[in-house]
Amino acid sequence: MPAAPSESLARLARAHGVATEYWDWRGNHVVVGADTIVAVLGALDVDASSAGAIDHALADKERESWRRVLPPVIVMRAGWTPWVPVHVPEQESIESRITLENGQIRDLRPNEGHAEPRQIDGIATTEFTIELPGDLPLGYHQLEITYDGGRSARTSVVVTPERLELPPALQHDRAWGLTTQLYSVRSERSWGLGDAADLAELGTWAVRQGADFVLINPVHAAEPVPPLEPSPYLPTSRRFVNPAYIRVEEVPELGYLSAAQHQLVEWHSDDARRLNKLDHLDRDGSWQAKQAALRLIFRTESTHRRRRDLETFVEREGRSLVDFATWCAIAADRGPDWTTWPRELRDPRSDAVAAERNRLAEDVDFYCWLQWVVQSQFVDAQRELRAAGMSLGVIHDLAVGVHAQGADAWALQDVLAEGMQVGAPPDDYNQLGQGWSQPPWRPDRLAEQGYAPYRDMLRTVLRMAGGIRVDHVLGLFRLWWVPAGKKPLEGTYVRYDHEAMVGILALEAQRAGAVVIGEDLGTTEDWVRDYLADRGVLGTSVLWFEREADGGPKPPETYRTLALASVTTHDLPPTAGYLQGEHLRVRNELGLLTRPLEEEQRIDAQQRDAMLAALRSRGLLRESTSIDDEVDALHKFLTWSPSKLLGVSVNDLAGDVRTINQPGTDEEYPNWRLPVSGPDREPTTLDDLMVSRRAKRLIRAVTRRSDR
Repeated sequence: MPAAPSESLARLARAHGVATEYWDWRGNHVVVGADTIVAVLGALDVDASSAGAIDHALADKERESWRRVLPPVIVMRAGWTPWVPVHVPEQESIESRITLENGQIRDLRPNEGHAEPRQIDGIATTEFTIELPGDLPLGYHQLEITYDGGRSARTSVVVTPERLELPPALQHDRAWGLTTQLYSVRSERSWGLGDAADLAELGTWAVRQGADFVLINPVHAAEPVPPLEPSPYLPTSRRFVNPAYIRVEEVPELGYLSAAQHQLVEWHSDDARRLNKLDHLDRDGSWQAKQAALRLIFRTESTHRRRRDLETFVEREGRSLVDFATWCAIAADRGPDWTTWPRELRDPRSDAVAAERNRLAEDVDFYCWLQWVVQSQFVDAQRELRAAGMSLGVIHDLAVGVHAQGADAWALQDVLAEGMQVGAPPDDYNQLGQGWSQPPWRPDRLAEQGYAPYRDMLRTVLRMAGGIRVDHVLGLFRLWWVPAGKKPLEGTYVRYDHEAMVGILALEAQRAGAVVIGEDLGTTEDWVRDYLADRGVLGTSVLWFEREADGGPKPPETYRTLALASVTTHDLPPTAGYLQGEHLRVRNELGLLTRPLEEEQRIDAQQRDAMLAALRSRGLLRESTSIDDEVDALHKFLTWSPSKLLGVSVNDLAGDVRTINQPGTDEEYPNWRLPVSGPDREPTTLDDLMVSRRAKRLIRAVTRRSDR
C-alpha cells in the first residue's frame, strides 16, 4: 500500500484542488498515496518534496491572493453582484472601471475592505473591494484598477447565462435524430471515408424521415501525414478540424484547373474510391490521395472574393491557426512527435520555429487553406440541414483531450500539465483503471489566460453546429490525473472551476443557438448531474445502463427529461450485435473478461431477458420474434421516455453487429476502423442505407406514436 499523505501535505493538496481521498466504484474509501499527490502538485509547479517545502508552499498559497492586485479572472452569472477583492500598496483610494465587450465604459465605486492591512513581501498592502453591478450583459469584459499614482491592473470578467435555455423546437416537444461515426458512412462518391458532403446527404435524407439532428463523432484534426491516429477521441488538436473530411469535388477552385490537372485529380479519386470496397477503413490511403489532389487545387489561382474570404478567416483565427499550420508543416517535414524535434523547435515562440515557418511558408499557407476549406464545408452542411427543415442540424462531439505529441500539446504547453495523463479510476468495466495518454488542462493556467484556449476551442466546434456533445462532461468538474510511470489506478482527481467551465460552455452555446449534451455516464458525484440540469445541459441515458436498484430495466417514463436517450453507444456493439452477445464474444477473444465466460453470459442473458420481458409485458414484442423485431421494440420503448432527444444509431439502421470501439484495447481490435456494415458484416454504403427497408422500418418505430 502506498504511504498516506501527512496532514500538511493533505492540506496543501486540498488548497490546490488535488484530492487526497475518494470513494471507488465499489463504495470503498481510498486514500491517495503521498507520492501521487507530490507528483500532481509538482505538475502544478508546487514543490511538496519535503516537509520544509510543504510548509513554504502552504505559506505561499495563503498569501497568493494578496500578492495579486486582482484575481486572474472573474466568472459570474447574469444578475450576480460579486465582491471583487483588490490588493494594492497601502493608500487612501483607488479608481476602477469596467470596459464592456461592446466598448462601453462604466465607472465603478470601490469600497474599502474590512481586512487589516498586511505586510506582503515587505510591502504594506491594503485590501479594497468592488461590487460588480448585476446588470452587466453576457460576454467578456475587462475590469481595470488604477492605483498608486497611475499604476494599473486588469482582469477579465466573464458573464455567463444563469441557464442555457433549450432551442424553441425542444421547449414543448422532443426531437429524434441519427447518431453516427461520420468517417464510417461512405457513399459511392466518398474517397474511402465519409466526409462533409456525405454528412449533408445523410442529413438531407434523414430530415425527410422527420429527423431533427445528426450527432457525429469528433472531427478534430489528426496528423498531417500517415500513419493517422484512427481514434477521433485522440486528436492532435481540438481547436482545428480534420481536413480528411473535405469533399474534393466541392472545393470551388477545382473548376479552374486545367484539363491535365483535372485528369490528375480524377486519378487520385479513382485510387481513393477503390478503398470504399474494403471491409476496413484505410485512413492513410484516403488522405494520401486526397491531400495530393488538394495540393493541386491549392496552387490554383482563386477569385478575389474567395481570397478575401480566406484572408478574413486567417485573420479571425489569428495566432492559433498560424501555430497549428506551422506544427503541421514541421511535422510533415520532421515527423509528428514534437518531443523528438531539435530542442530549439519545441518552443513555438522560438526564433528557430520562426525560421522554420519562413522556410516552409508554402506548406504553412497550405495547412491554413485546408482549415478554411474543411470548416467552410462543415458550416455549409449545417446551413443546408437547417434550410432543409432540421431544428438542430449537426451536433458535433468534443473529445476529452489531445495527443501528447500533437499540435495542441506543442502550442499550448503553458496550459497543459507536463508529466500527467488523463484517465479514469477503476470501475466495473475497467477494474485496473484507464489511462488515455492525454495531458490535462492546468486549472490555474486556464484561469490566468481567462479561459481563452477553452473558449476558442468551443467556438470552432459551435461555429459548425446546432449542438455540442461533451465527451466525459464530468471532466469539467474534476479529472483523473495519472503521473507518468504510474498505473491508472495510482492517480487522483484534480478539481476544476466548474462554475467557469460550464458557464463559458453555456455562454458560447447560447451565442451559437446550440444545445449542449453532456456524456455523464460512469462514476460521478451525486450533485453533478443536478448542477448540469440546473444550467440547462442535457445528460445521456443509454438503455442498457438505465437499471433499477435490483438490476431490472427502468421504465422509460422514469428517464430524465433533459437527456439524450439511446439504445446503444459507440463503446457497445450495435443493438443487433449486443442482443447476440457480440460484446462478450469480442471481450472473451481478447482476454478482457474478469469472470469466466459462462458466468458473464449468464449475467448478460438475465439482463437481456429482463429487458425483452419488459417489452413483451407492454405489448411491444411477441413471444416469437426476430432480431430486427427486438431492435425495433427497444427503440419504440425509448419513445415512451420524456427525454428531449432520442438518438438512433446509423449502424442500427443498417443492421450492423460489429463493435465500433472496444474499450481496453489498442491494436488488439480494429477500433474506429470499421465501416457501417450489414448483418452479414459486409460494408454497406450510404446510398444503400437510404433505400433500406430495415432502416425505414426502424425509423417508423421511433416516429409512429402508439399506446403505452
